[in-house]
Amino acid sequence: MADEPRSGARAVDRAIQVLNCFHGDDPELSLSELAQRARLPVSTAHRLAQALVRGGLLEQGPAGDRYRVGHGLATLARPALARLGLESAAPHLYALAAGIRITVSVSVMDDSDALTVFQARPPIHFCHHQVPRSRQSLHASAAGHALLAYSPARAAADVDLDRVRRTGFASELIETDDPIRALAVPIVGPGRQVHGALAVQARSARLDSELIRAVVPAMRIAAGRIAPLFQTTDGAVPAAAEFRSR
Repeated sequence: MADEPRSGARAVDRAIQVLNCFHGDDPELSLSELAQRARLPVSTAHRLAQALVRGGLLEQGPAGDRYRVGHGLATLARPALARLGLESAAPHLYALAAGIRITVSVSVMDDSDALTVFQARPPIHFCHHQVPRSRQSLHASAAGHALLAYSPARAAADVDLDRVRRTGFASELIETDDPIRALAVPIVGPGRQVHGALAVQARSARLDSELIRAVVPAMRIAAGRIAPLFQTTDGAVPAAAEFRSR
């Protein structure tokens, strides 16, 4: 009997390991991929995945051989989204996305990463180039630079951060076969406290200097409108931990 709490806690820890496998950019994972990412035996991964499917936190694809995040996680996330202000901010974000015809995302600081916690896609002109990685380095991404620019954790002297504070936005060229341009503006509240970063990205051939000049002012206006919504009832800034495993 004395081992039961320890055994139960271990099962919960392992189930969280399985859920955390979906933090990446792959919407569906096979059982072997789950086991490899969670560093669990295949039999253990299968047992946990099936329990999560029964609980609605995961679901199986049409062929039954792959797993994806279930609707149950969205239901669990709704109270946190409302408490942290993202539900209230969503209409502003979707309006911005529709207006500039580019997906708009919101990121918060999570240790050394910028963690994407919300995306608003436009009704037209959407393409996969507009979807950011779920995690990006604070020091090597537009969203990260926007977060660091007004953060106490910023470097004492940094050319990129100085540029963000001077121009009001961060820019990054992502080198791929079809280069992508990412832009981000800080979401700053009273006392110059950074709540998050509002970002967009698209093929650099489309997001050229002319479009940047049109898009950045709209992003800054939207960031100003949603900044007060990011305050919780006790005035605290949203923590990235609120969004993990959701």
